[in-house]
Amino acid sequence: MAIGLIIIGDEILSGRRVDQHFPKVLQLLAARGLQLAWAEVLGDEPARIVATLKRSFASGDVVFCCGGIGATPDDHTRQAAADALGLPLRLHAEGKRNIQQRIVQMGEQSGVAADLDSAENLHRLKMAEFAEGAALVPNPYNNVAGFSLREHYFVPGFPVMAWPMIEWVLDTHYAHLFNRAPRVERAVTVYGAAESALTPLMRALEAQFPLVKVFSLPSVGDAATRRHIELGVKGEPAQTAAAYAQLCAELTRLRVEFQPL
Repeated sequence: MAIGLIIIGDEILSGRRVDQHFPKVLQLLAARGLQLAWAEVLGDEPARIVATLKRSFASGDVVFCCGGIGATPDDHTRQAAADALGLPLRLHAEGKRNIQQRIVQMGEQSGVAADLDSAENLHRLKMAEFAEGAALVPNPYNNVAGFSLREHYFVPGFPVMAWPMIEWVLDTHYAHLFNRAPRVERAVTVYGAAESALTPLMRALEAQFPLVKVFSLPSVGDAATRRHIELGVKGEPAQTAAAYAQLCAELTRLRVEFQPL
């Protein structure tokens, strides 16, 4: 099962807001023994959102989509999800009740009786308009739910809402996948060797250990650190341990300076 992340908002691409979802989703997945396979950041452009969702719906991946599910003119995700599947928008009955309960609650807190039929409050109900057949994703922060369609889970852009909603999805729908494939990672810091000179070794390790991936992270260094490469292996524990031992043995044989991390 592959897991993807879509982050939507012009404010991310313009730099007015710094994305926080990507590192947090990595953390939430890692805590459950899961990994992110891909991520995309999109602006508030309906056609591009529709095209991206068409592709991700067709992939069969589990996808979390953050942002754009409000009721302002720049919120296009709800309509884009419906368009991507060729479905009409429908006012979700339970979603409507949740929003109305929230409106009443806010009125009680302010000491002013809520008018559910006011233009403003009727407009708020747009946040419960989802593609036909959508299910709700509960929002513990303010009870204004997100929604799900075909293994896609749409949550607000606000981290305080989005993160507990993503946790709820994982713990409710995918607990059977947690820690199913234990993975470990081992690495060394290599000095004085070109990445191209180490490529044959990396290829040989992946060929010999099919459940292991080799990674190479070069650094040009700075005033305090020499130019170096972080070279390592990650994957199934037993094969990773064997691959790491082979990596160190080959670096020693090649007389390459290295230091375990």
